[in-house]
Amino acid sequence: MLQIGDTLVSLDILERQFVCDPAMCKGACCVEGDAGAPLEKDELLALQKILPVVWDDLLPEAQGVIREQGVAYIDEEGDTVTSIVKGRNCVFTCYDSSGICRCTIEEAWSKGRTDFRKPVSCHLYPIRVKSYETYKAVNYNRWRICRCAEALGEKEKTPLYRFLRDALIRKFGEEWYEELDLCAVEWMKRIQQR
Repeated sequence: MLQIGDTLVSLDILERQFVCDPAMCKGACCVEGDAGAPLEKDELLALQKILPVVWDDLLPEAQGVIREQGVAYIDEEGDTVTSIVKGRNCVFTCYDSSGICRCTIEEAWSKGRTDFRKPVSCHLYPIRVKSYETYKAVNYNRWRICRCAEALGEKEKTPLYRFLRDALIRKFGEEWYEELDLCAVEWMKRIQQR
């Protein structure tokens, strides 16, 4: 682990190579799993605010879930997460003509229809942040659906933390990221000298 401010960062984030490959995984991270995307306190309000902007882009089943329970619910661990459809898809998913699962929020953001990009937990994925009393743990949530992203990352020689640069800056700030980058460079030098 590496400590930066009040965060403990897993070395996997520095050492693992990673580049999302939606053509291969078809956006499985928005579908697989046991709950919706974790939300920060202000994000529930942001989702409710942008709902009219993305409503027509949502799948009919997702619209039904939102009508019944809203955009979010409390999961088994007591966290607020996005609502899901039939135990799978996030309610904010849609599919393109290639069958790739996409985020309606991010699609709207990329077209300038909203200033909210998507929940930060989605932006950071596959990095997960868990808050404790005195620190935040920053870990790589490694699982089978991202094997193709690891392969593409190795091919392109892109460390996970660099692939997720914008998301990490959004969550922790530019200064934090610069310190992470310096530590990563030094850490990789040490590994190569072994």
